[in-house]
Amino acid sequence: MLDREVVQEFLEEKLEEGAILIPKDIKREDLTEGFCNYVEDDYYEWLKDNYKSFFEGLDWSWIRERIKQTR
Repeated sequence: MLDREVVQEFLEEKLEEGAILIPKDIKREDLTEGFCNYVEDDYYEWLKDNYKSFFEGLDWSWIRERIKQTR
């Protein structure tokens, strides 16, 4: 779950940089929530894809090496 406050600050910065105005009928909070939902959906798909590639062939030696690299 994304930190909505951080995402809202990010969006405000990026929209300002791009000189993009939010329409008056869209609340900042609603825009933030919509964007967060979009990112979280994509993030879940990304996790599923990476899970498949990480465990593909179930090579525990390779996994051990990956774990060692994180220490």
